[in-house]
Amino acid sequence: MPSAKKRELAAYWDTSALALLCTHQPATGQARRIAQRCRTIATWWGTPVEARSAFLSLHREGVLDTTGLADALKRLSALCRSTSEILPTEEARRSAESMLDKYPLRAADAFQLGAAMIYCRGQPRDRWFVCFDDKLRAAAELAGFTVLPPSC
Repeated sequence: MPSAKKRELAAYWDTSALALLCTHQPATGQARRIAQRCRTIATWWGTPVEARSAFLSLHREGVLDTTGLADALKRLSALCRSTSEILPTEEARRSAESMLDKYPLRAADAFQLGAAMIYCRGQPRDRWFVCFDDKLRAAAELAGFTVLPPSC
């Protein structure tokens, strides 16, 4: 990689990756380094709901205290204002259904991968898909995306 870090690519970020930018977890540093290289971050319309759900679960489990929860939600709100969002259209539903036909995914993950396919206009080769969920990572690789980080 060149010494001068430039913002290289637009990248699709699933909830597992975007949530790391909002909290302090073991892989947060890795996610932040990838974000620094992205000129555009794209997400699915439902990602903020999934992330909020994850943060509230962490709070209920005692992993995030009240201040940590408030900080995570504030960071999520700021991130959502600066991301490119794939909206819930008929095309998005068809794309997600197609992902379910091809890969063993949960519905929410199918929406994520389907949205990523819309974002790259069906051309995933050399396009970044940032994800920290093993099943979704595997499906994104099979679909042809360059999945980051290289290994979790």
